[in-house]
Amino acid sequence: MNPQPSRERTGLAYLIGILGSLLIVAALVWAMQRYTQPPPLGEDRVVVRKKALADLRAAEASELKSYGWVDQPKGVVRMPIAEAMKLTLRDWQDPAAARSNLIARVEKATAVPPAAPAKPSAFE
Repeated sequence: MNPQPSRERTGLAYLIGILGSLLIVAALVWAMQRYTQPPPLGEDRVVVRKKALADLRAAEASELKSYGWVDQPKGVVRMPIAEAMKLTLRDWQDPAAARSNLIARVEKATAVPPAAPAKPSAFE
């Protein structure tokens, strides 16, 4: 005859199994957190990033304060904001002419190039 295990032993076995499972999951979480963290940024990396940001800001500042072509075939130029504002104020002294000029410039800047001619078939 097999004696029946007591309820206390069965409950204790379940408790040990659950605690063991939780400890294994906790160990896996700890290991994943430890091995997947990127290395901390060093002082040399911080200096490189600050220099790159300063270079970028200087390039942006020089672009904002200079003249240049954005799209030469379409006649789109880059100019300082203050100069652009002066030109805008001067042009809008006559609103009707400025409106028509603005519409013409927008159409020219956003014009779609003509479609390429269709190739004739080799059998034609």
